[in-house]
Amino acid sequence: MAIFARVGWMNSVLPLLSLCVVLVLFSPGVRNRTAWQATVTPLASIIGSGFLVVAPLLGHLMGRDAWLGMSLIVLLAYGIGAVIRFNIAQVEPLLDQGRLPGSARWLERLSNLALSLAYVISVAFYLRLLSAFALRGLGMENDLWADWLTSAMLAFIGGMGLVYGLKALERLEEYSVSIKLSVIAALLLGLAVHDARTGFDLSGVAVVDWNTPEAWRVLAGLLLVVQGFETSRYLGNAYDAGLRIRSMRYAQWLSGGIYLLFVALVTPLLGMVEGGRVDETAVIDLAARAAWILGPMLILAAIMSQFSAAVADTVGAGGLVEEESRRKIPEKTAYALVTGLGIALVWGANLYEIIALASRAFALYYLLQSLLALRVLWQGPKPSWPKTTGFVLMALLLLAVVLFGKAVG
Repeated sequence: MAIFARVGWMNSVLPLLSLCVVLVLFSPGVRNRTAWQATVTPLASIIGSGFLVVAPLLGHLMGRDAWLGMSLIVLLAYGIGAVIRFNIAQVEPLLDQGRLPGSARWLERLSNLALSLAYVISVAFYLRLLSAFALRGLGMENDLWADWLTSAMLAFIGGMGLVYGLKALERLEEYSVSIKLSVIAALLLGLAVHDARTGFDLSGVAVVDWNTPEAWRVLAGLLLVVQGFETSRYLGNAYDAGLRIRSMRYAQWLSGGIYLLFVALVTPLLGMVEGGRVDETAVIDLAARAAWILGPMLILAAIMSQFSAAVADTVGAGGLVEEESRRKIPEKTAYALVTGLGIALVWGANLYEIIALASRAFALYYLLQSLLALRVLWQGPKPSWPKTTGFVLMALLLLAVVLFGKAVG
């Protein structure tokens, strides 16, 4: 282990590892695989801006039990993903054939309305956060400049989607997700070496009595950290149902593994968060304790996280608008429409105040999708009672999130 204790060695090997991962992900053999292309959009959205803030927040909320909190969030998200996958397989064919019952059609339309609102807000929020973060890193923090930079990025994403369509936006996602994953690989190795060197010492991390109503409310609100898998539901114009179901599973498996491993490895450092801060800068400072090179690398990851999540939600919103308009609004036009609304939101509202509305809107969407799945399941000749029980439980949990969950933002 002596070689691992040499900080200079780690500062050299981590960027090299990151470069190797980027080269692999940028290789034609990976980039041109249809399964990877279909996985990128949900993966980009799941590992969004919440990735860097989740560990300090869970550490503040649950102390040494942060990993348990992350496990509960990942399991709930996977359960919701099962609902969305059921709807891809069972609801979409009925919708396309015009055989969806009237009550189910209303549930679908209401859920799409909730998701549309959430997407528009989240796209603008991701990029506004990116702008503020990037300008702060350059020592140029200014709200007006941040609004202009956000508007420029929204115009760029909307323009790319309008002119070149889904494939161009997926390429933007692939580049940003690949860079982000390469930094995450370096982060996980750096943290693992640090933990091995220090003996996974938890003595500095508080033991927190987190079993309180307020803590459960915050934990429920953290579901939005792993939101994004539902984007697979609205890529039907490019990929068949089977591929979207598989790629959503891949995205949830990979992102869930990353979240769990990251929170577990960073837990010994959580006691060093100054003043209980839960912003992205907190985990960047923590990672720099393992190897200083991780600080600037994570700044890059933060920017890539927010940009790729914004692109992913733009893609999801575009597919949603096209589906809801019965293809009267083409997907390319929908991208421009979504980003245009995002620009109006940037200049007309305080995003930090309305992000809570987006959080509730996502939870409401998942709730309505669960009710939709139940409605279609019950109309079948032989309803599956295990599925029925699971969907009812999911609907009740999501109702609790809608009513009581506290948003991360």
